[in-house]
Amino acid sequence: MLRSLTFVASLALFSGGAWAQDLKMAVTTSFANSGLAEVLLPQIEKDTGITVQLLVVGTGQALALGAAGDVDAVLVHSRAAEEKWLAEGNGTHRREIMYNDFVIVGPASDPAGAGTAKLATEAFKAIATAEAAFVSRGDDSGTHKMEQALWQQAGVAPAGDWYRAVGQGMGAALNTAAGMNAYILSDRASWLNFGNKADLAIDFQGDPALFNQYAYLPVNPQKHPHVKAELVQNLEDWLVSDTAKGLIEGYKIADQQLFVFNAAPE
Repeated sequence: MLRSLTFVASLALFSGGAWAQDLKMAVTTSFANSGLAEVLLPQIEKDTGITVQLLVVGTGQALALGAAGDVDAVLVHSRAAEEKWLAEGNGTHRREIMYNDFVIVGPASDPAGAGTAKLATEAFKAIATAEAAFVSRGDDSGTHKMEQALWQQAGVAPAGDWYRAVGQGMGAALNTAAGMNAYILSDRASWLNFGNKADLAIDFQGDPALFNQYAYLPVNPQKHPHVKAELVQNLEDWLVSDTAKGLIEGYKIADQQLFVFNAAPE
Protein backbone atom coordinates (compact mmCIF):
# COMPACT_ATOMS: atom_id res chain seq x y z
CA MET A 1 0.00 0.00 0.00
CA LEU A 2 1.14 3.54 -0.65
CA ARG A 3 1.64 5.75 2.34
CA SER A 4 -1.61 7.49 3.14
CA LEU A 5 -1.77 11.24 2.65
CA THR A 6 -3.80 13.15 5.20
CA PHE A 7 -3.62 16.92 5.14
CA VAL A 8 -5.86 18.87 7.50
CA ALA A 9 -6.20 22.51 6.54
CA SER A 10 -7.46 25.13 8.95
CA LEU A 11 -7.86 28.86 8.82
CA ALA A 12 -7.14 29.00 12.53
CA LEU A 13 -3.73 27.34 12.60
CA PHE A 14 -0.92 29.42 14.00
CA SER A 15 2.31 28.74 12.18
CA GLY A 16 5.65 30.44 11.62
CA GLY A 17 4.62 33.46 13.66
CA ALA A 18 1.55 34.26 11.53
CA TRP A 19 -1.98 33.04 11.10
CA ALA A 20 -1.96 30.27 8.55
CA GLN A 21 -3.55 31.06 5.19
CA ASP A 22 -4.96 28.49 2.79
CA LEU A 23 -3.74 27.98 -0.76
CA LYS A 24 -5.14 25.38 -3.13
CA MET A 25 -2.70 23.56 -5.40
CA ALA A 26 -3.50 20.80 -7.89
CA VAL A 27 -0.73 18.22 -8.00
CA THR A 28 -0.12 14.98 -9.86
CA THR A 29 -0.83 11.66 -8.20
CA SER A 30 2.79 10.69 -8.82
CA PHE A 31 4.00 13.63 -6.72
CA ALA A 32 1.56 12.79 -3.93
CA ASN A 33 2.26 9.04 -4.12
CA SER A 34 5.99 9.65 -3.77
CA GLY A 35 5.55 10.70 -0.14
CA LEU A 36 7.45 13.96 -0.70
CA ALA A 37 4.37 16.07 0.03
CA GLU A 38 4.34 14.75 3.59
CA VAL A 39 7.84 16.13 4.00
CA LEU A 40 7.36 19.50 2.32
CA LEU A 41 3.93 20.68 3.48
CA PRO A 42 4.59 20.88 7.23
CA GLN A 43 7.79 22.85 6.62
CA ILE A 44 6.04 25.17 4.16
CA GLU A 45 3.43 25.96 6.80
CA LYS A 46 6.07 26.46 9.48
CA ASP A 47 8.18 28.80 7.35
CA THR A 48 5.51 30.75 5.48
CA GLY A 49 2.22 30.38 7.35
CA ILE A 50 0.69 28.89 4.20
CA THR A 51 -1.49 25.81 4.58
CA VAL A 52 -1.34 24.09 1.19
CA GLN A 53 -4.47 22.15 0.32
CA LEU A 54 -3.61 19.52 -2.28
CA LEU A 55 -6.00 18.39 -4.99
CA VAL A 56 -4.38 15.15 -6.12
CA VAL A 57 -5.24 14.37 -9.75
CA GLY A 58 -3.56 13.62 -13.08
CA THR A 59 -1.74 16.37 -14.96
CA GLY A 60 -4.58 16.88 -17.44
CA GLN A 61 -7.13 17.36 -14.68
CA ALA A 62 -4.75 19.52 -12.64
CA LEU A 63 -4.35 21.90 -15.58
CA ALA A 64 -8.12 21.89 -16.12
CA LEU A 65 -8.65 22.89 -12.48
CA GLY A 66 -6.18 25.71 -12.94
CA ALA A 67 -7.84 26.86 -16.17
CA ALA A 68 -11.19 26.97 -14.36
CA GLY A 69 -9.74 28.94 -11.45
CA ASP A 70 -10.54 26.17 -8.98
CA VAL A 71 -6.98 26.23 -7.60
CA ASP A 72 -4.33 28.89 -7.11
CA ALA A 73 -1.42 26.97 -8.64
CA VAL A 74 -0.53 23.62 -10.16
CA LEU A 75 2.50 21.34 -9.89
CA VAL A 76 2.65 18.92 -12.82
CA HIS A 77 5.01 17.07 -15.17
CA SER A 78 4.13 17.32 -18.84
CA ARG A 79 5.95 20.20 -20.50
CA ALA A 80 4.04 20.21 -23.81
CA ALA A 81 0.70 20.35 -21.97
CA GLU A 82 2.02 23.02 -19.61
CA GLU A 83 3.21 25.25 -22.44
CA LYS A 84 -0.13 24.89 -24.24
CA TRP A 85 -1.92 25.82 -21.02
CA LEU A 86 0.24 28.91 -20.62
CA ALA A 87 -0.26 29.92 -24.26
CA GLU A 88 -4.01 29.86 -23.64
CA GLY A 89 -3.59 32.47 -20.91
CA ASN A 90 -4.31 30.21 -17.95
CA GLY A 91 -1.11 30.90 -16.04
CA THR A 92 1.59 33.51 -15.58
CA HIS A 93 4.74 31.43 -16.04
CA ARG A 94 6.36 28.02 -15.64
CA ARG A 95 9.00 27.41 -12.97
CA GLU A 96 10.97 24.17 -12.95
CA ILE A 97 11.41 22.77 -9.46
CA MET A 98 12.77 19.21 -9.57
CA TYR A 99 13.02 16.11 -11.69
CA ASN A 100 13.37 12.37 -11.58
CA ASP A 101 12.76 9.74 -14.26
CA PHE A 102 10.30 7.18 -15.49
CA VAL A 103 10.99 3.45 -15.33
CA ILE A 104 9.36 0.45 -16.97
CA VAL A 105 8.22 -1.89 -14.23
CA GLY A 106 7.18 -5.45 -14.97
CA PRO A 107 7.45 -9.11 -13.95
CA ALA A 108 10.82 -9.85 -12.39
CA SER A 109 11.24 -12.63 -14.97
CA ASP A 110 10.77 -10.03 -17.77
CA PRO A 111 9.04 -12.42 -20.22
CA ALA A 112 9.03 -9.82 -23.02
CA GLY A 113 12.76 -9.17 -22.71
CA ALA A 114 12.22 -5.42 -22.18
CA GLY A 115 15.38 -5.23 -20.12
CA THR A 116 17.60 -6.17 -23.06
CA ALA A 117 16.51 -3.10 -25.03
CA LYS A 118 18.78 -0.09 -25.42
CA LEU A 119 15.94 2.42 -25.77
CA ALA A 120 12.59 2.81 -24.04
CA THR A 121 10.83 2.62 -27.40
CA GLU A 122 12.52 -0.72 -28.09
CA ALA A 123 11.36 -1.98 -24.70
CA PHE A 124 7.80 -0.97 -25.57
CA LYS A 125 8.07 -2.73 -28.94
CA ALA A 126 9.24 -5.89 -27.19
CA ILE A 127 6.25 -5.79 -24.82
CA ALA A 128 3.83 -5.26 -27.71
CA THR A 129 5.41 -8.00 -29.84
CA ALA A 130 5.11 -10.47 -26.97
CA GLU A 131 1.61 -9.19 -26.21
CA ALA A 132 2.68 -9.23 -22.57
CA ALA A 133 0.16 -7.76 -20.13
CA PHE A 134 0.58 -3.98 -19.84
CA VAL A 135 -1.33 -1.61 -17.57
CA SER A 136 -1.83 1.98 -18.73
CA ARG A 137 -2.89 4.83 -16.45
CA GLY A 138 -5.30 5.91 -19.20
CA ASP A 139 -6.12 9.11 -17.31
CA ASP A 140 -4.51 11.97 -19.28
CA SER A 141 -1.87 12.31 -16.58
CA GLY A 142 1.74 13.27 -17.23
CA THR A 143 2.70 9.62 -16.95
CA HIS A 144 -0.02 8.63 -19.41
CA LYS A 145 1.10 11.35 -21.84
CA MET A 146 4.68 10.03 -21.66
CA GLU A 147 3.46 6.48 -22.25
CA GLN A 148 1.43 7.56 -25.29
CA ALA A 149 4.43 9.41 -26.70
CA LEU A 150 6.62 6.32 -26.30
CA TRP A 151 4.09 4.07 -28.06
CA GLN A 152 3.85 6.58 -30.91
CA GLN A 153 7.62 6.84 -31.25
CA ALA A 154 7.81 3.04 -31.21
CA GLY A 155 5.28 2.87 -34.07
CA VAL A 156 2.84 0.86 -31.98
CA ALA A 157 -0.90 1.44 -31.49
CA PRO A 158 -1.50 -0.64 -28.35
CA ALA A 159 -4.75 -2.56 -28.36
CA GLY A 160 -6.03 -6.00 -27.48
CA ASP A 161 -6.51 -8.12 -24.42
CA TRP A 162 -2.90 -7.60 -23.34
CA TYR A 163 -3.31 -3.81 -23.01
CA ARG A 164 -5.44 -2.56 -20.11
CA ALA A 165 -6.18 1.14 -19.56
CA VAL A 166 -7.50 1.65 -16.04
CA GLY A 167 -8.21 5.40 -15.87
CA GLN A 168 -6.66 5.60 -12.41
CA GLY A 169 -3.86 7.32 -10.52
CA MET A 170 -0.34 5.96 -10.18
CA GLY A 171 -0.91 4.02 -6.97
CA ALA A 172 -4.08 2.32 -8.19
CA ALA A 173 -2.49 1.53 -11.55
CA LEU A 174 0.54 -0.02 -9.84
CA ASN A 175 -1.79 -2.12 -7.70
CA THR A 176 -3.51 -3.37 -10.85
CA ALA A 177 -0.15 -4.19 -12.45
CA ALA A 178 0.92 -6.07 -9.32
CA GLY A 179 -2.30 -8.07 -9.37
CA MET A 180 -1.90 -8.92 -13.07
CA ASN A 181 1.90 -9.35 -12.97
CA ALA A 182 1.95 -6.84 -15.82
CA TYR A 183 4.27 -4.20 -17.23
CA ILE A 184 3.61 -0.54 -16.46
CA LEU A 185 5.30 2.84 -16.89
CA SER A 186 5.86 4.53 -13.53
CA ASP A 187 7.77 7.47 -12.18
CA ARG A 188 10.65 6.20 -10.07
CA ALA A 189 9.49 7.93 -6.88
CA SER A 190 6.04 6.33 -6.88
CA TRP A 191 7.55 2.93 -7.60
CA LEU A 192 10.05 3.18 -4.74
CA ASN A 193 7.30 4.28 -2.35
CA PHE A 194 4.94 1.51 -3.50
CA GLY A 195 4.46 -1.15 -0.87
CA ASN A 196 2.68 -3.85 -2.87
CA LYS A 197 5.44 -4.77 -5.33
CA ALA A 198 4.46 -8.47 -5.51
CA ASP A 199 6.65 -10.07 -8.24
CA LEU A 200 7.31 -6.77 -10.04
CA ALA A 201 10.69 -5.13 -10.55
CA ILE A 202 12.25 -2.40 -12.67
CA ASP A 203 12.85 -4.09 -16.02
CA PHE A 204 14.07 -1.05 -17.97
CA GLN A 205 15.59 2.28 -16.96
CA GLY A 206 18.22 4.82 -17.88
CA ASP A 207 17.06 6.12 -21.28
CA PRO A 208 17.37 9.96 -21.30
CA ALA A 209 13.96 9.99 -23.02
CA LEU A 210 12.47 8.98 -19.66
CA PHE A 211 13.47 12.31 -18.02
CA ASN A 212 10.60 13.54 -15.82
CA GLN A 213 10.52 17.27 -15.01
CA TYR A 214 8.12 18.76 -12.45
CA ALA A 215 7.13 22.42 -12.78
CA TYR A 216 5.14 24.95 -10.75
CA LEU A 217 2.60 27.07 -12.62
CA PRO A 218 0.71 29.95 -10.95
CA VAL A 219 -2.84 30.46 -12.15
CA ASN A 220 -3.35 33.78 -13.96
CA PRO A 221 -4.93 36.30 -11.54
CA GLN A 222 -6.00 38.50 -14.46
CA LYS A 223 -8.24 35.66 -15.63
CA HIS A 224 -9.29 34.67 -12.11
CA PRO A 225 -9.05 37.68 -9.74
CA HIS A 226 -9.83 35.54 -6.68
CA VAL A 227 -6.52 33.67 -7.05
CA LYS A 228 -4.25 34.30 -4.06
CA ALA A 229 -1.38 35.66 -6.13
CA GLU A 230 0.70 36.87 -3.19
CA LEU A 231 0.55 33.52 -1.44
CA VAL A 232 1.31 31.77 -4.75
CA GLN A 233 4.46 33.89 -5.11
CA ASN A 234 5.46 33.25 -1.50
CA LEU A 235 5.09 29.52 -2.08
CA GLU A 236 7.17 29.71 -5.25
CA ASP A 237 9.90 31.58 -3.39
CA TRP A 238 9.96 28.80 -0.81
CA LEU A 239 9.99 26.03 -3.44
CA VAL A 240 13.18 27.43 -4.98
CA SER A 241 14.88 28.05 -1.64
CA ASP A 242 17.82 26.27 -0.08
CA THR A 243 15.43 24.82 2.50
CA ALA A 244 13.34 23.22 -0.23
CA LYS A 245 16.46 21.93 -1.98
CA GLY A 246 17.66 20.24 1.20
CA LEU A 247 14.33 18.55 1.82
CA ILE A 248 13.79 17.50 -1.81
CA GLU A 249 17.25 16.06 -2.31
CA GLY A 250 17.35 14.61 1.19
CA TYR A 251 14.17 12.61 0.68
CA LYS A 252 15.17 8.98 0.16
CA ILE A 253 13.57 5.55 0.20
CA ALA A 254 15.73 2.47 0.59
CA ASP A 255 18.73 4.82 0.48
CA GLN A 256 17.74 5.99 -3.01
CA GLN A 257 17.25 9.67 -3.77
CA LEU A 258 13.83 10.20 -5.39
CA PHE A 259 14.12 13.73 -6.80
CA VAL A 260 16.81 16.12 -7.97
CA PHE A 261 16.29 19.83 -7.28
CA ASN A 262 16.88 22.00 -10.36
CA ALA A 263 15.33 25.35 -9.50
CA ALA A 264 17.19 28.57 -8.85
CA PRO A 265 15.91 31.90 -7.53
CA GLU A 266 15.39 34.47 -10.26
